[in-house]
Amino acid sequence: MINRKHIIAGILVMLWFLSVFAAELKAQEQPPRPMQVSTFQHLSFGSFIAGDNGGTVTISADGNRSVTGDVVPLFMGGQYHPAVFEVEANPGAIVHLVFGPGVILSGSNGGQLLLRINTSSPLSPFINTISPPFRSQVRVGGSLTTGNALANPPGEYTGHFFVTFIQE
Repeated sequence: MINRKHIIAGILVMLWFLSVFAAELKAQEQPPRPMQVSTFQHLSFGSFIAGDNGGTVTISADGNRSVTGDVVPLFMGGQYHPAVFEVEANPGAIVHLVFGPGVILSGSNGGQLLLRINTSSPLSPFINTISPPFRSQVRVGGSLTTGNALANPPGEYTGHFFVTFIQE
C-alpha cells in the first residue's frame, strides 16, 4: 500500500529529475530570416531662407533642426523631421547602416542643394531586440548645404539618398 509520504517523495524526485534535464534543454535557435526594411517617414528640412552667404540646415536623428551660416529657419507650418525606417529582423541580429555619398537635390525653380546623411538613432551598429512581426524604428538625419539665395531660389528641392542596411 502506497502512503502519502511515498507519493510526495516520488513527486519531489520527478521534479528534481525534470529540473536537472530542463537545465540541459536549449530552445531551438530561430532560423535565419532576411531582414526587411521599409520607409515610414521621409527626411524633411522644413522651410528656411538662404541668405547672401548660404550655410547649412541640419536635422538630427532625434528630429532637432539647427542652422549655420547665413540661413534663417522659418516656422510657417513646414514640418521638419528625420527619415524613419522600420526594420524587421530576428532578435539579436546586428544591424549596420552604411550611408551613401552626398547627393544633389534639384529645385523646382532651378538651383541645387547638397544633402549628406550623417547620423542615425540608434547609432550604427545596433542589436535588434524586437521580435517579428514587430519592427524597430531607425531614425536618420542629415545636413543640407545651400549657396546664396540667387543660386538657390525658393521652391521645393527633392532627391534620393541611399542608406544600406547590413545584417550580421
